[in-house]
Amino acid sequence: MSAIIETVDLVKSFGFLPVLRGLNLRVERGQFVALLGPNGSGKSTLMRLLAGLARPTAGVIRVGGWELPGEAAAVRRQIGLVSHKALLYETLTARENLRFFARLYSLPDADERIDAMLTQVGLKRRAHDLVRTFSRGMLQRLSIARALLHQPDVLLFDEPYTGLDQSAAFMLDGLLSATGNDAGRTIIMATHQLDRAARLAERVIILSRGDIAHDSPTAELDDLPAIYTRVTSMVTAR
Repeated sequence: MSAIIETVDLVKSFGFLPVLRGLNLRVERGQFVALLGPNGSGKSTLMRLLAGLARPTAGVIRVGGWELPGEAAAVRRQIGLVSHKALLYETLTARENLRFFARLYSLPDADERIDAMLTQVGLKRRAHDLVRTFSRGMLQRLSIARALLHQPDVLLFDEPYTGLDQSAAFMLDGLLSATGNDAGRTIIMATHQLDRAARLAERVIILSRGDIAHDSPTAELDDLPAIYTRVTSMVTAR
């Protein structure tokens, strides 16, 4: 397999505070990677860097052969981002939100794609309702529809379960499983939920203090909570 995401000696600092410390990462095309780590370990910072929403202090980031930040426009066309923040326009309807993003990507078959995505995420009946009337779970469904609308090669999920009730969380499980089975589509999901990471992803990466503390296939993990506790404690104690 070929790498679709690669970072080399990636550093990100905020003033004198280092968040990522020379991180080297390689993600193969089609992988579903769970990104774990305690608060402050650098998960969200790494996701923002991969999405082209922040600039690295040093190092190299490549997505699909394009380099960030210089080729950010090309990278963004390959990426769909879902986070705990909906990033939607509350004064627009669900359909209007998707139409707005379709125009950004100049999608030629926008109406067909919008209909298909609203159906896939279970929002077809609420297509003409204002987003400000949506529950947290419905907002997340629409965020996923928006992220998938332009059929990106890479999906970035940054703490997507935050604030979801059990029903909405199960819905997201199903969408992630279905999306992860799409041929060639790569997923990186940053989460605190170890059980879902072990169940959904094929590879687990644990960050601690801005670097990779553990990286292995999920199938080789006998006890993820124990490994997580051990490696994060070890790195913290240095």
